[in-house]
Amino acid sequence: MTPKPRKTGATIRAIAYVRVSSQKQADSGLSLESQAQKVRAMATVHDVTLGDVLIDAAESAASLDRPQVQELLRRVRAREVDAVYIAKLDRITRSVRDLDELLTTFRKYGVALVSVSESLDTSTAAGRMVVNMLGVVGQWEREAIAERTADALHAKRKRGEVYGTIPYGFRLAADGNQLEPHSEERRILATMSELRDGCGVTWREMAEQLNRDGFTTRRGTPWTLHVARSAYLTAGRNREDTNA
Repeated sequence: MTPKPRKTGATIRAIAYVRVSSQKQADSGLSLESQAQKVRAMATVHDVTLGDVLIDAAESAASLDRPQVQELLRRVRAREVDAVYIAKLDRITRSVRDLDELLTTFRKYGVALVSVSESLDTSTAAGRMVVNMLGVVGQWEREAIAERTADALHAKRKRGEVYGTIPYGFRLAADGNQLEPHSEERRILATMSELRDGCGVTWREMAEQLNRDGFTTRRGTPWTLHVARSAYLTAGRNREDTNA
């Protein structure tokens, strides 16, 4: 049976929250529209009149510092809301810590969080327990994926295989898969090393000296402190991996 927020003797005041993380999704509007349709349909099933749909477009769920999440919390604390509808739990947060903060605040002000995809309603003890469990499992899954990705990239670096942007000091080999040293960039890296390790110059001073020496970046543009630092440190990490 589909859960619904409980309130006796009064009409439930409900709002919805939807979010997409990329500008492309925000521009297309398809994901936002899909989420809005789902929460409206669930509210109809619950015989609840849904008020505003708060929208965070092109916003990450890494923290609660999002305009419409803050507006949502303002309304909750002002006791203007009885229930918050979301299409899926990860639309409002991907953090166990933030989820706990939200649930604590909602519970304090008597607000139910209703998730359509997971069929959850935090107005019940069982619903709160399952939401917390899903949050923990979701965070574990994301961290496990991140670890596997990092391990895979490390293995590729050790084998000298291409992944992402080719690090400074290397170029793509004829097989299209392996990296090989780039002689001109290696010469520039040697100058960088002498300036940085031998003379102890700052990144800005390094960039200025490279420009005075007539060196340009891979794109043929003048060096800046940020580009010099990135090139030098990335090349250094790749050397450590391939020599390990």
